[in-house]
Amino acid sequence: MALFDRLTYGATQAARIGWYGGHYLLARRIAPPDRERRAGREEGQRLRLEVRRAMRELLARELADIEAGIYRAPAPVDLPPARLLMRSARFFADIRNVDTRRRQRVVDEPFRAGLHPGLPRYYLQNFHFQTDGWLSPQSAELYDTQVETLFSGLADTMRRRALPHLASALRGRIRHGHVLDIACGTGRFLADVKRNWPRLKVTGLDLSPPYLAEARRTLDAWPRVDLLEAQAEAMPLADASVDAATVIFLFHELPRKVRVQVLSEIARVLKPGGVCVLIDSLQKGDRPAMDSLIDAFPRLFHEPYYADYAGADLEALFGSAGLTLQATELAFMSKVMVFRR
Repeated sequence: MALFDRLTYGATQAARIGWYGGHYLLARRIAPPDRERRAGREEGQRLRLEVRRAMRELLARELADIEAGIYRAPAPVDLPPARLLMRSARFFADIRNVDTRRRQRVVDEPFRAGLHPGLPRYYLQNFHFQTDGWLSPQSAELYDTQVETLFSGLADTMRRRALPHLASALRGRIRHGHVLDIACGTGRFLADVKRNWPRLKVTGLDLSPPYLAEARRTLDAWPRVDLLEAQAEAMPLADASVDAATVIFLFHELPRKVRVQVLSEIARVLKPGGVCVLIDSLQKGDRPAMDSLIDAFPRLFHEPYYADYAGADLEALFGSAGLTLQATELAFMSKVMVFRR
C-alpha cells in the first residue's frame, strides 16, 4: 500500500471516529445515563486507556490485512453527505424517545402492540430501548447510525474482521462459494463482502421485513444476492448448502435455548469442512479492564440475554453442535471466533 493510501485510510478512520464519537458525547449530554456506581478515578482512567489501546489495535490489524492484499480498504465515504446529515438529525430527534423508554423501563412495545403474531416472543422487544424494536422502516433507517455511535465509528471495522477468515476459507473457490450471513440486518457486512468478491454468492437471513428492505437497497448494485425472511433456528436452506456462515452481533440477543437451536441449524447447512465465523461482544474476562462495561451494558441498553451470553462457554457450546474452534481474536469491544464443521 502506498503512503498516500495509508494516510487516506488513517484520515478516513479518524474522521469516522470523530464524527460518531461526537454523536456519542452529545447524546450523553442530551440524555445522561443513570449509573448505580460511578467508576473511581483510577478505574475510569484504566478503562479509557484500554478502550483507546483496543481501538488502535483494531485499526492496525485492519491496515495490515489491507496492505497484505487480504481485502480492500473501505470506501472513504459510505453515504452521500446529505443522507449522512439527514440520518444524524433523525438520530438526535429520537434520543429522547429512547431515553424515556429507558427511564420507564418500557421494553416490550412490539409485543404489546400485537402487530407481529408470527414472530417469536423473545424477538418482540425494544432491544437497546430502540423505537419500534427491529420492526419498522424508521428503526431500520436509524440503526446504522445508532450502532456506529455506540462503538465510536468502529462497528463496520469490527464486522470486517470476518473477511480474512472468509478469504482463507474460500481461497480458490470464490466463483463457486456460498456465504450465509445470519441476522444480516441492513446488509452492511454483506456490502463489504460484495465489495471484495462481487461474484461470490451470498445469502442474508433476517427476521425483520423493514431491515431486509434496507438491506435490499444496500445490496442492490451487486448480483448473486439472496435475502430471506426467516428465523435462524429454522433456516429455509438445504443441508450442507453453504461454504461459510457468519453470525455477527446476534448471539447476545438470543435466549440460551435458542442459541442451541441456531447452532444446530448452522451445523446442518454448513458443508463438511465449512467455516462459521462468530463476531459478538466481548465476554467477561476477555479484557478485564472492560468488565465494568460488560456488567453495565444489559441494564443501560436492555439486553435481557446478554449477561448469560457474557458468561457462556462458547467453545463448548459450538463443540456440542459438531463445530471445532480454529481461531480466536479480540477486536476492540468484540470477539471473533472461527469454527469448522
